[in-house]
Amino acid sequence: MTQDIPAMAPPVRHVVVLCHPDPETFNRAIAETYCAAVRAAGHDVVFRDLYAIGFDPVLKTYERPTLAGFQRASDVARELALISQGDVFVLIYPIWFGSAPAMMKGYVERVLGAGVDPQAIQRNDASALLGGKRLLSFTTSATQTLWLDAQGEGQALRTVFDRYLVSAFGMHSQRHVHLGHITCQQSGRFARQDLSQVEEEARRICDELRDPTNARDLACVA
Repeated sequence: MTQDIPAMAPPVRHVVVLCHPDPETFNRAIAETYCAAVRAAGHDVVFRDLYAIGFDPVLKTYERPTLAGFQRASDVARELALISQGDVFVLIYPIWFGSAPAMMKGYVERVLGAGVDPQAIQRNDASALLGGKRLLSFTTSATQTLWLDAQGEGQALRTVFDRYLVSAFGMHSQRHVHLGHITCQQSGRFARQDLSQVEEEARRICDELRDPTNARDLACVA
């Protein structure tokens, strides 16, 4: 008599979204380091380089869910098919003029927020795509982190972007890692230190997903 073999749970899926026009940027190194670390843990990765794929960030009139005849554009439908079933959503971008680049904001509006009605946001309804999922953000700046914090930029970005997304889409949690003083003159030693921090964050979230009781404080870190 044969025994039933229990079905294997699908691997954890990380959706990594990179927004930077330079394919040689340090932001790209962050993305590659993170992806390698979570793959080493046996997790799946869906990597979307917004500039490389030529993503159009401009929201179309017919995409607005409050209008009669609302439709999803074909490029948005393709993105949703690719990133569906994600468990962790990782946003990687530079801070430009105190906020996320326009293309990243457009990806949030057109893809992550596709079809989400403002009333659902007000009710804190969990979205079909992001509800209960984790948000992890990596940002960079040419200025030092202490200077950004003195201007209130770091806290403002975490409040109006990260925390809002978690609340609006009914996500599980958020964490934000900022790496400052990223310039062309950055030494190899400091670059390696920063990428080691990225690896640590990747291992942390993999451990947390493996055993939620190991979850550490989810407060934002500089």
